[in-house]
Amino acid sequence: MTITDSLPELVLRSIDATWTYARWERLPDDGHRHEVIDGVLYTTTAPSSFHQWIVQQLFLELHAQITRPKRGVVFIAPIGVLMPGCDPVQPDLVAVPADDLGIIAERRIRGVPALLVEVLSPTNAETDTEIKRKVYARAGVQEYWIVRPTEHDVLVYTQPDAALADYTHVERIPPGGTLVGASFSVQLAIAALFEGAPDMTA
Repeated sequence: MTITDSLPELVLRSIDATWTYARWERLPDDGHRHEVIDGVLYTTTAPSSFHQWIVQQLFLELHAQITRPKRGVVFIAPIGVLMPGCDPVQPDLVAVPADDLGIIAERRIRGVPALLVEVLSPTNAETDTEIKRKVYARAGVQEYWIVRPTEHDVLVYTQPDAALADYTHVERIPPGGTLVGASFSVQLAIAALFEGAPDMTA
């Protein structure tokens, strides 16, 4: 592997593109996040406390609006998502609608979720904004959110085009704005994701 960025969080990327799900399953449980995208293994070390704070706030909001009213289920990382080009990925949050729960099987999500969410860290920006954005669009993920802690905003990608391997619509929800989700019609006050964090060091 090669180191693609610097401390405090590291993203390691394999030199070869020969990784498979079967090979991924043999990796040791070392506390890192391991993902296989188009045959390349990406390993991310532990994120910051601010990153985890945001993920926690997102989960609480989405759980209240999706899981509790039985409109679907929300998972928090780490959970493997297996879909075209991903063997697997482990997004920060995954939401599956109630009528598609059959894709949750054998300890994994084996299909395309309606919503995936990633919270950026200084070292994973390229992976989340470029590599994952394209593979998620190609797989047909209908909605992809990128939370940007340094900007205190959220980028919402919708209308995936598999042929282009990209989303045809993107909207920036500013710090004081409200995100209205396309897949579940959830409403999320952006400021609430960041308020109260004991340490806002991204």
